[in-house]
Amino acid sequence: MSPDNRLINQVGVIGLGKVGELVAGLLTDAGFKVLGYDVVAHPGLRFETGELDVTDAGALREALRGVDAVISCLPWDRNITVAEAAAAVGCHYFDLTEDVPTTQRVIELAARHPGVAFVPQCGLAPGLIGIVGASLAKGFEEIRSIELKVGALPQNPTGLLGYAFNWSAEGVVNEYLNDCEVLRSGRRQMVPAMEEKERVVIGGIELEAALTSGGLGTMCQTYEGRVQRLDYKTLRYPGHFDQMRFLFDELGLRECREEVGRILVKAKPPVNDDIVYLHAAVEGVKDGQPFRENHVRGYLPITIPDGEGTDRSWRAISWTTASSAVAVIELVADGRLPQEGFVRQEDIALEDLCATHAGRRFADYGKIA
Repeated sequence: MSPDNRLINQVGVIGLGKVGELVAGLLTDAGFKVLGYDVVAHPGLRFETGELDVTDAGALREALRGVDAVISCLPWDRNITVAEAAAAVGCHYFDLTEDVPTTQRVIELAARHPGVAFVPQCGLAPGLIGIVGASLAKGFEEIRSIELKVGALPQNPTGLLGYAFNWSAEGVVNEYLNDCEVLRSGRRQMVPAMEEKERVVIGGIELEAALTSGGLGTMCQTYEGRVQRLDYKTLRYPGHFDQMRFLFDELGLRECREEVGRILVKAKPPVNDDIVYLHAAVEGVKDGQPFRENHVRGYLPITIPDGEGTDRSWRAISWTTASSAVAVIELVADGRLPQEGFVRQEDIALEDLCATHAGRRFADYGKIA
């Protein structure tokens, strides 16, 4: 669709960190006018930027009055503030959150504020992994299980943890400690995180997977009674979860989340040579026969033109998260997704996502040899 015919033309991006800057750049590439906001100035970027403290409710609402839509790229605990401001001024809302209470609040806002779209969980997990799983499931007459797994890892792990904090430490700790919603025997249940560990091999690389919270978004509600077993697990190198259980349980640090986050980032800082593994599998009856269908990818860092004649390398976690989020905004702007109310990630077709300007990268990259 021509940008002139879009419902959304101007997008505010709040948070210009590891992912937010790329979200703003990809939106610019897709033809949107972008206003980027952060608590500190970011001069020299190829889109308009400004300083904004989201704890200043008046300033936040004033900033959102100038755009058609906003995407929050802030840490999980600040998204509700942005969502409530978007609802107050009638601005379409998008985020990357994996936090379940945040999404429940967004659902409440969507019910009370007609005329605008509320689309949380647009990142990698929840987000892309749910879109892939739901798209696989559509081809089955009967679904026994949907198994979803994602891991954002260093390509060259060291130490007992085999990890690097390329994503928010607060978000990772949240995923490890909050209970997880799953489907067992077709019914929703809450179970502890870091349980049900299993061995997974992708492209000859041995990994382990364990339950973590937030990766399913609203899928348990959507598939309750229709699927016997549904869960989301995080992929790590072998031994990682034993070390995390030692840290949280034997050292008694479950109640010290912020302190643990600071310790872990200092011990395992970000790396540029990362890889994002995505593993979705559906089992059931397809074309009248028992069948299991897998969708497995390994995304590496890529270079993306910056629009000014040079290429810039982006970590895998950054470009996969940003591309998925921008693709969803394109689909809403172009009228290929509902333009009001709460929009679930599992209602998005992978084929449609990959046909967008930003989402085409998922068709071009990541295939396992």
